[in-house]
Amino acid sequence: MTQENRTDVIVNAPPPKQKDSHVIIGFPGSGLVGSIALTYLIEQLEFAEIGWITSRFFPPMAMMGNGIINVPVRIYEREGLIAILADIPIPPAICYEVADAIMDWIEPHEVQAVINLAGIITNENEKRQFCVATSTEMLEKIGDKALVLPIGSISGIAASILIECKTRGIPALGLMGETINAPDPRAAAAIVDIVNKLFSLGINIEPLYEQAEEIEASMHQLAAEVQTADEEQPMKRENLPMYG
Repeated sequence: MTQENRTDVIVNAPPPKQKDSHVIIGFPGSGLVGSIALTYLIEQLEFAEIGWITSRFFPPMAMMGNGIINVPVRIYEREGLIAILADIPIPPAICYEVADAIMDWIEPHEVQAVINLAGIITNENEKRQFCVATSTEMLEKIGDKALVLPIGSISGIAASILIECKTRGIPALGLMGETINAPDPRAAAAIVDIVNKLFSLGINIEPLYEQAEEIEASMHQLAAEVQTADEEQPMKRENLPMYG
């Protein structure tokens, strides 16, 4: 499908300045891990915004910073790296079209690999890091930096991107931080640390861990306040469970 006849998803960006780049993608999902991690990478490495992605199926939202409107899905670039960051969740009905549009844009430019950052909810909360890949060669590149996800499934835009890479023969890697279903800078920091090591970026991730501690403290305080309120307010008769 060419860009000229696609009306559902539009990629508005020039060709990357450098071929053989790596593409890092972060979309909102479990724990917002992918979007938090990639936002931090973009800020720390001072990526330059080069374009955006729009669709008539995206939520009708406009993001802003310091009073300036931003397109919710943006494309950035720095030497050797391309970043595609979203501030909005991608509706399941259009995940394939978004992944297809992204691959149509990057495929002619001979990128080395695609790296998708995301979160994964498990029955544990150990903050482990998992990986999946489109080939055994890609898994070997990650080495012991993350645990190979032995069995299971992933869904949403991350799955669509990895499947599209697989079918087009574009090497791809999925990095997933173990998380809960709440904003999780700690899981994001762990994923940033892996990218840091993969590309020898020299990024300081301590601020992300500090942010995680602040959020966790706020969540604990909120939980304590809710529990106290429940204990101080006797259960009304009409709220008692009924049987029979």
